[in-house]
Amino acid sequence: MSGAADPDDEELLARVFLTRVVEPGDETGGRWVRELGAREVVRRLRGEGTALPGVSGQRWDGLLARAARAEARRDLDIARRAGVRFVAPGDPEWPGQLDDLGDARPLGLWVRGRPSLRMWALRSVAVVGARACTEYGAHMAATLAAGLAERGWVVVSGGAYGIDGAAHRGALGAGGATVAVLACGVDRPYPRGHTELINRIAEQGLVIGELPPGDHPTPSRFVQRNRVIAALTAGTVVVEAAHRSGSLVTARAAQRLGRHTMGVPGPATSARSAGVHELLRGEAVLVTDAAEVVELVGDMGELAPVRRGPVLPRDLLEPGARRVLAALPGRRAAGAQEIARGAQTTPEDALARLYELRALGYVERLGDGWKLTRQAIVSVRGDTSPC
Repeated sequence: MSGAADPDDEELLARVFLTRVVEPGDETGGRWVRELGAREVVRRLRGEGTALPGVSGQRWDGLLARAARAEARRDLDIARRAGVRFVAPGDPEWPGQLDDLGDARPLGLWVRGRPSLRMWALRSVAVVGARACTEYGAHMAATLAAGLAERGWVVVSGGAYGIDGAAHRGALGAGGATVAVLACGVDRPYPRGHTELINRIAEQGLVIGELPPGDHPTPSRFVQRNRVIAALTAGTVVVEAAHRSGSLVTARAAQRLGRHTMGVPGPATSARSAGVHELLRGEAVLVTDAAEVVELVGDMGELAPVRRGPVLPRDLLEPGARRVLAALPGRRAAGAQEIARGAQTTPEDALARLYELRALGYVERLGDGWKLTRQAIVSVRGDTSPC
């Protein structure tokens, strides 16, 4: 798990500065950073040197006006007081799959919550859909999310009303892991009616976004947020979506990125499922439960369930993860609270660590409990006898 950002790291400060100036998904800004480096881009935006290429004079003036108000150290200080950290490309916590976005890759992510974003993203699935969903849609989203959580997968969604909220609640209700990707500052939950839910996600999981503290959502930011959901996860499941639903943007981004795209069918007469049915007539795969989702996403190379043993030797794990690993009984499953007591930590921290260990192949989830895998027993304890 990453610690607080270094306020003297010039590269990090430059990227924090740029999150206040450049809009999410701006490929021109991403190309500037790739070709010139974040610090040089900031220098130009501060009026030192010539204007950067690829934008009109009017737009350049707008960027300079934004840059004049940006204060990276202030944003980091506000974030720190809100329990938020900034994770940039190259940071140990950065999820490498976001690099697939090319010049549209986030400049960095503001992260609220204890778990490691990189580790949780390794085994994650997006569940998205209509805001104005039906009872059927909400039931299917919650049931799918709960089933995925019970199988050790992290559920990612956008924190919105409707399907998103049902997915988050389903994962949390199953004692599982969930990540909310917001189109605003992560210190200011949106929609406001989901403040309690988003705060709960931050306590038990992760709330992430590209926008700096206090920034507000806009229609374009919702659209750009969807590309992060698609890139971060092994696959996207759409539950209810009309023809012009924003969740279809997520699904199509997932297809462009080579991720699995899935849809839950609805009634043939339902306009709220018309977009899903359109996806299913294309390259999306029809799914009806969590087992079918896992059967599909579990075949994705390095994102597949680890069957050959832990990726990291035990001595490379962070101390907190090692304590949780050591607290697991050798021959039976145990709940998060029991494991937390043995590791002398909170149940929320234990759960976060268990999902990290699951991504590395050390543990597996069995019902409401967690158990060491056979490979972990051999690797950690040197015990080759049957479990």
